[in-house]
Amino acid sequence: MDIYATDEEEAIALANDTEYGLTSAVFTSNLFSGLRVANQIESGAVHINSMTVHDDPTLPHGGWKNSGFGRFGGTAGYDEWLQTKTITWVE
Repeated sequence: MDIYATDEEEAIALANDTEYGLTSAVFTSNLFSGLRVANQIESGAVHINSMTVHDDPTLPHGGWKNSGFGRFGGTAGYDEWLQTKTITWVE
C-alpha cells in the first residue's frame, strides 16, 4: 500500500497510525528533512530514498510496537533495553 502526504506533520501522523512498526521509507530531496521525519517515525528502521527491503546484515533489525521483540544483526542483540532505529540515506 502506498501512502502519500502533503506535509511532514501529516506524513508522520499517517506513518505512526498503526499498531506495527517494522520498517518504513521516506522519499525526499532534502536530507535534513528526511532525518527530521525519520526520527519521529515509530518503526525499527527508516530508509531515506531507499526501499524497505534494504536490510544490511551488519545493522540491527527488528520492529517497534507489535512488530516483534528484540533485535538481530550487528551488536543490537545485546541492547534489549534500548529502542534502536536504523536510518539509511541514498543520494
